[in-house]
Amino acid sequence: MQPRLSAIALATVAAFGLVACGKEEPPKPAAKAEAPAAPPPPPTMTVNIGHVAPLTGGIAHLGKDNENGARLAIEQANAAKISIDGKEVKFVLIAEDDQADPKVGATVAQKLVDAKVAGVVGHLNSGTSIPASPIYNQAGIPVISGSATNPKLTEQGFKQQFRVVGRDDQQGPAVAIYLAGTAKPKTVAVIDDATAYGAGLADEVEKTLKAAGVKVLAREKGTDKTTDWKAVLTKVKGRNPDAIFYGGMDATGGPLLKQGRELGIKAVFAFGDGACTDEMRKLAGEKAAEGLICSQAGIPAQASSKKFLDAYKAKYNVDPILYAPFTYDATNLLIEAMKKANSADPAKYLPELQKIHFNGATGPIAFDEKGDRKDAEITIFTMKGDKLEPTAIMKGGKTIAYNDFLQMLATAVSAAGDAAKAPVDSAAQAGRDAAKAAVEAGKAATGTPK
Repeated sequence: MQPRLSAIALATVAAFGLVACGKEEPPKPAAKAEAPAAPPPPPTMTVNIGHVAPLTGGIAHLGKDNENGARLAIEQANAAKISIDGKEVKFVLIAEDDQADPKVGATVAQKLVDAKVAGVVGHLNSGTSIPASPIYNQAGIPVISGSATNPKLTEQGFKQQFRVVGRDDQQGPAVAIYLAGTAKPKTVAVIDDATAYGAGLADEVEKTLKAAGVKVLAREKGTDKTTDWKAVLTKVKGRNPDAIFYGGMDATGGPLLKQGRELGIKAVFAFGDGACTDEMRKLAGEKAAEGLICSQAGIPAQASSKKFLDAYKAKYNVDPILYAPFTYDATNLLIEAMKKANSADPAKYLPELQKIHFNGATGPIAFDEKGDRKDAEITIFTMKGDKLEPTAIMKGGKTIAYNDFLQMLATAVSAAGDAAKAPVDSAAQAGRDAAKAAVEAGKAATGTPK
């Protein structure tokens, strides 16, 4: 029985084994596919751009206006996620206050050099721009001023110095010619604030008036801090001028005009761009300011592109005062040159800046061999009621009525826009050609010789 039972047991185990071998295992769940790894973020780089203007003191409002223009350009560039040399760039504005003081201007210039900025927008004043310029030149850092007008700034032979406004030897003759042609004075008193800007502009006005046969009295001077002009004005009143020109800023020009009217001076008062602001009405009083004539080394802020004006108003909830459109353009010029060179290295992008053709908020921009803006306009304003109103554009020694100029500018912008589908160089040339044609049309419209 024992062998028989063992055989039966073995058969039973074998049967169970066969059943087990035939059993189907449930399918294992498929392994989840791994998501592809996210691409690494693009490499980034930080590019510092300096801005210098007086942010404290009597003309801090103009300094802040300039800074606002530069800061708006920086923020728009960052929003556009610009890439240079394969890296996404974060632009940073380093704003410095030079207090409109030449010594402070030189100090902050060195500070920006030490911070290794890639470029500088500024300074606001000629008196600070000129002493700062050798410091930037030695460091090889490109600098574009949106408001400094003294000719010496770009006459020093510094290849990295530029400006996007006209010079005093353009502005001075423009306001002098307009003053002589409209007020027709026989005798003019000239006063300045003894700064590089104020005295330099006054020199140009005096030279042009004398060439036009107008008698110019001996020069009177104050300072950029003078607010009590009674002694100077009493002396001037005794000589009975038909017009008075002041070279200086609005912080000192306003009190000059106010006190002149209080002393009973009936002469026409004229000023350069430093005092060509709505602030003059506040400082001098609305009645005293009525009828003043002033010039600006560029187009009026309100004639800038709508895109810029809308963006400025949206960000700051005010309109630009004077030169914010120009510092906006200056900042964009630095960035555009970097893009063209594919480098933020000043030595590499400077050649692109020197030959650039750029359609900015203030119109087409190109530089001559000195770094001055080619074909810069000068605007003449008159205070009427509660605001300054542009009356004429002076360009190439010719006078164009302001409304006519606006129409020409619109035509030039439209022509440049139509050329946008063409290669960049062709579009830029089309814009320049249109602008040139517009100016020539203006000369014909106003009866001036070509």
